[in-house]
Amino acid sequence: MKNRPVENRPPKNPVTRVVAVIAVLVAILGFYFVALGHRGIALIRDGDPIAVGLGIGVLILPVLGVWIVVATLRAGLAHQHLARRIHEEGLELDVTDLPKMPSGRVRRDAADALFAQVKAEWEADPDNWRHSYRLARAYDYAGDRTRARETMRRAVALERDEGGT
Repeated sequence: MKNRPVENRPPKNPVTRVVAVIAVLVAILGFYFVALGHRGIALIRDGDPIAVGLGIGVLILPVLGVWIVVATLRAGLAHQHLARRIHEEGLELDVTDLPKMPSGRVRRDAADALFAQVKAEWEADPDNWRHSYRLARAYDYAGDRTRARETMRRAVALERDEGGT
């Protein structure tokens, strides 16, 4: 069987690549958590009070790690769900015409102007998850990641309360 020329191959789906990377990282973390669990159990079986204390501490790490991984994946899936709905409704923020820095990020003054516009929309209807989602994206473009995450959590909660699909 002959290999097709590279230029005729279909482009790789970037979403598939991201999902594959996430799956590999979760698998590596899973291996790490299992190894930590075994080490913690071995320390507890040692019977020495200090080893038992360390073993309990080591066993807490995988539990905490699993909780963090699950919470992060759930948040990512919820954000993707909102992004899909926003796209289907044609309400995505259009930043294609905004001036960008060489890195590709939107210039700060343009991001601030976009933020002011989106914030005014949000203030008119703060209980609409769509406006909260758009505000979170505007925060992100303006470089305020902390508020972007907080506002995105609010958008997820509002959409869930609305009974979104």
